[in-house]
Parts: sequence; C-alpha cells; structure tokens
Amino acid sequence: MFNKILIANRGEIALRIIRACKDLGIKSAAIYSEADKKSLHTRFADEAYLIGPAQSNQSYLNKEKIIKLAKEIGADAIHPGYGFFSENADFIKEVEKSGITFIGPSSDSVKMMGIKTAARQLMKKNNVPIVPGTTEPITSVSDGKKIAKEIGYPVLLKASAGGGGKGMRKISDESEFESALESTKREALKAFADDSIYIEKFIKNPKHIEVQVIADKLGNYRHLFERECSIQRRHQKIIEEAPSIFVDELTRKKITQAAIKAAKACGYFNAGTIEFLMDKKQNFYFLEMNTRLQVEHPVTEFICGVDLVAEQISIAAGNKISFQQDDIKINGFALECRIYAEDSFNGFLPSTGVIEHYNQPSGPGVRVDSGFSSGSEISMYYDPMIAKLVTWGNNRTEALTKMNRALSEYYISGLTTNIEFLKIIINHADFIAGNYDINFIDKNLSNILSTIPDNGEYNNEEAAAILAALIKFDHSSNGFKAVKRSDNKWGELLYE
Repeated sequence: MFNKILIANRGEIALRIIRACKDLGIKSAAIYSEADKKSLHTRFADEAYLIGPAQSNQSYLNKEKIIKLAKEIGADAIHPGYGFFSENADFIKEVEKSGITFIGPSSDSVKMMGIKTAARQLMKKNNVPIVPGTTEPITSVSDGKKIAKEIGYPVLLKASAGGGGKGMRKISDESEFESALESTKREALKAFADDSIYIEKFIKNPKHIEVQVIADKLGNYRHLFERECSIQRRHQKIIEEAPSIFVDELTRKKITQAAIKAAKACGYFNAGTIEFLMDKKQNFYFLEMNTRLQVEHPVTEFICGVDLVAEQISIAAGNKISFQQDDIKINGFALECRIYAEDSFNGFLPSTGVIEHYNQPSGPGVRVDSGFSSGSEISMYYDPMIAKLVTWGNNRTEALTKMNRALSEYYISGLTTNIEFLKIIINHADFIAGNYDINFIDKNLSNILSTIPDNGEYNNEEAAAILAALIKFDHSSNGFKAVKRSDNKWGELLYE
C-alpha cells in the first residue's frame, strides 16, 4: 500500500479522499490555492502545501507544479478526485512518466474515451448500443444535412471532445442546420480547442441512467448497479438516486452487462461510470464514459456497502478488487442532493461570498460531504457546489422523508443557496411518483416560479405560509423573509 498520497483537488472531494487515507493508515498531502488557505481540506490533511494563486490555471491546473511537489514531498501516488486533472490524459501520462502512481485509469483509456466519436466507434464494435448517428465528425454542411435527413429530425450536433452540455445544439429541421453547425463549432473550439462535430438522433424525453463499474489491473471487472441522474439543470445533475425505480430487473441485468463490456473495450481499470440514455420503453444507448470517480458516488456506496475511494486506492496499488460480483446486493435506497451556492429562482446564477453561519444536518441515514464551514468563502474561481447531502432508507419513501428532514435542518447564511429549490423538486408530485426525465426542470421551472407570489415584501408569517404551501413543511419559527428584486423578479428567501 502507498505511504503518502498527494490529493490534486480541493473542497469536499479532497476531504473525502483525506478521510479514506486516514482509514487506510496512509499519509495525505493537500494542495491549496491562495483562495483556499482556510479550507477544511487544508486542516484535515496530514500535510498542506500552497500551490499558487486563486486562478485554477496557476494552481490546481498547474501540472508541472503538482508533479514537482509530489516528488519533493515523497508522495508515491496522486489522487485527482473529479474535475481539474481527473480526465486529462496528458497529465496522467506525465504522472506515469514520473514514476508516481496515478489513482485512476491509464492515460490510454482516458484518451480513448475522451473523444466521443472514437468512443462511439469502440462501443459499436463491442456491441454496446449507441444512439443512432455518426461515429465520425461531419466534414461539410452538405454531408451533415444529408446525414441528418437520413437519421430523421430532430437531431443533436455534439462536440467530439465535448462534455457537460457544452458544444451541443438541437436542430428541429434542415433550415436551422448551417447556422447551428457554425455556432456549435465555435463553442466547441472555445471550450475544448477542437471544433469537430458529430450528429446524434435526438432522443425525446430520455432518462439519464449510469452504471458504476470498477476494475483492477489483473483483469477483474465488477459493476455496482445503476444510478438515476435525470434531474438536471443546464445539463448538470443536481439530484441523483440509486437504484433507479424506472429500471426493472431484466433491464438492470442488460445495462450492467453492457457497462462491463464498455469498460473491457478500453482496457479500463479503477473506478469509472458508463452513462446511458434510456427511453420510455427501457431501450438504452451509450452516452459517454466518465473515466473517474463521480460526484454522486455516495449513493452507490450507501446501497452497496463499498468504500469506492478506498477501493480506488487499493486497486492503484496493484491489489485485486476486494469483492466478488455476487457479494454485491442492492440494500435499500439512497438519494443525493447537490447543495449549490446559486440563485435557482434567477437563472441559477452562482452566488459568491463568505458563509456567515453553517449548520449541516445529521441523524440516522444522513451523510453530508462538504468542504466548507462557517467563515469559509465561496469563490468566483471555482465550482459553486457547497456540499452533497445524501440520505438512505429501506425504500425510496424513507429516503425521501429523511431528505426532507435533512434539507429542513440545513442552514447556510451569507449567500444564496439552492436548498429551497431542492425542497420544491423532491416534493413535486411527478418526482415523488418517479415520473420524470432529463427535461423535468425545464418543463416545470415556469410553473414552480409562478407559484411564488410576486407582489412585494412579506412578513415572516406570510413568507412561512408561502413556503409551507410550496414544500409541505412548517417553517413558521425559522424567520423567513420574502424579498422582491428591483427588476420585478422573485428574489430569494432569506433568514433574518
């Protein structure tokens, strides 16, 4: 096993890895930018080193500094967490060359799955279902129009090197094609330094289902069932569940087998996720592979009883997966809500500032992964996620009940968060019934906003009544105040 691991990340995921290291008796070394001097991960790590200024490209994305530091402090492994360098094949290659172990897949696997057209080719070759469309970038407007017509509108234009919803356009008919292609190429070039575009059939109202896989360097592959990740805003997940109540046992068997095929196809090892789109008839199609640990990994840990980070570390050290496939059973149900510093009622705009008061929930079946506390700063330089709130129950109803309680206990002041918005979603009738897809928020946002009265300020009792009607909870003692913006849009619900 390793003696010391350098964690090339920040916030809650850095703290999550530090805790796994402590459980395994491994020394942890954190890095931090000037903006993160007071962050929790710098306090809990055995060692902490300033890596650079607040800007990511001078700190958390400075591969030369990170690798040099790892060598200087005697770290024998680097864990990237997610984001930053976690799926950067060039960084992984440099780590491999340095003689330090990268806790994750090989640079070859990451490179293979990073280009979406190449990944689609590989999946098709290995009989993993893919969304109908091209497996090569389109070469001209005329060829693109011809292909789109053959597939049938609507179609999606997607960046070959894309992800996170960037470099993607829906086209409803041929008249939109040329202008959409030009704008998609510009966006792809800016985001990924690659303007190659391919075409996929647009799947109407799909579910976003992903399968957690794990593999070791000895050729053993396992899956840890599926997660439902369809509640998204701006193509980014905010609520995840495991397992999916939409997936029956036969489909579960088929989709997990397809995920193992996908992992084997690229010679994968360590933890990874195969993402699929699924239609109303439970037909599923390969979307992409995330060659790293996922934000939503805790829901899988809850239902499977596996510490995925500890497993990652052990596999990177050359050990076998610690369990057989038959050892893993679905135990209960888990739900995750991502707590963001953002104004959900005003275009999901990020909110920055210092957290004045921070009180996170606890109790049976509640887990909070957070890298922040009172006095922590949410900076403009990084992703605005504050925490991941996860609940577990014997069934989905229990997990939802605990999530309602936990969200009601969560108290963050000093900036705007999405906690109230999450409460509205999980108490929506369609969400409770499982009747939702990736368009749920887009379909329901205007209805959610229209239910909030917009006629000035309200006193605490009136604001509490509004909240109680919206989220089925009595907040009369919590001192809420409804505030109207100067631009006549609904503002936010603030603690007095």
